[in-house]
Amino acid sequence: MAEIIQRDGTWAFDGSTVRITPGRHRSVPLFRQTYGEIAVPLEAVAGVVYEPERKRGRLRMRLREGADPLLQATGGRLPEAADPYRLAVDGDRSGVAEYVVAEIRQSLLLDQVPKEPARTYLLPGPPVPVSVRSSDGTVSFDGTQVRIDWADTSDRVKRATGPRIIGVGDLVQVEWLPNSGYEDGFLRFATRETVFSKLPAERDPYALDLWGSVRRDLLTVLVAAAVTARLPHPSTRPGAEYVDRDRPPAAVPRQSADHHDVLLRRLRELGELHRDGVLTDEEFALTKAAVLRSF
Repeated sequence: MAEIIQRDGTWAFDGSTVRITPGRHRSVPLFRQTYGEIAVPLEAVAGVVYEPERKRGRLRMRLREGADPLLQATGGRLPEAADPYRLAVDGDRSGVAEYVVAEIRQSLLLDQVPKEPARTYLLPGPPVPVSVRSSDGTVSFDGTQVRIDWADTSDRVKRATGPRIIGVGDLVQVEWLPNSGYEDGFLRFATRETVFSKLPAERDPYALDLWGSVRRDLLTVLVAAAVTARLPHPSTRPGAEYVDRDRPPAAVPRQSADHHDVLLRRLRELGELHRDGVLTDEEFALTKAAVLRSF
């Protein structure tokens, strides 16, 4: 057993699993404490390194691409302090940290763990049911469907449509961007009908606009990761259904007939909200223009 215990948390390696337990000190971010203990199977590890510094060093673990639904959901945008795969190490414990690194590396070599992307998730992600209250509302996931209950401060369009319920089978992907404190973030659930929508998060009834407490809004990652773990693995999704929103538009396949139907349906919904007095003339014009641009 190779183990290192620090104020930041504990790493324990038994030859087949790295068990990561967050510390309970107030300096440990709320997200890591809430996410809890993580059991990382050796086959999910791509590498581990110790980075020494004068006073405190860092242990860092790199997982194989596609092995962890948490990393898949966050896409490298998880703030460093909240990263559960790093551990702050006091300078006088550097020898222990280097020993843990050596033991994990030796096992990776002996077990011939591949470094190429995983073809399936090797970690389970957060347990369900899970529910998080954010600045834009409360999002819950029970393993089969997502439910969003809007806050009193949510946009009128969102509140007018009522709670949003989305089945896992209707989802294409989950998009998450953290609230940095300087720029708003969002948690967006992309369905087959809305995957090409470019509505801003504050008006998108399939998205939570994250603009309040950075610490609390970060917990929406729990839902993002739990849902991602139950979606088809990126390596198995048909190309037409897996959309990378960082690609240029020309690289995204579109079905013109289907998109025409979606466009008409979205415009019809907006028209009904306008007629019912939920949207003002100005709000209707702006939202309609955004929908038309997205198509």
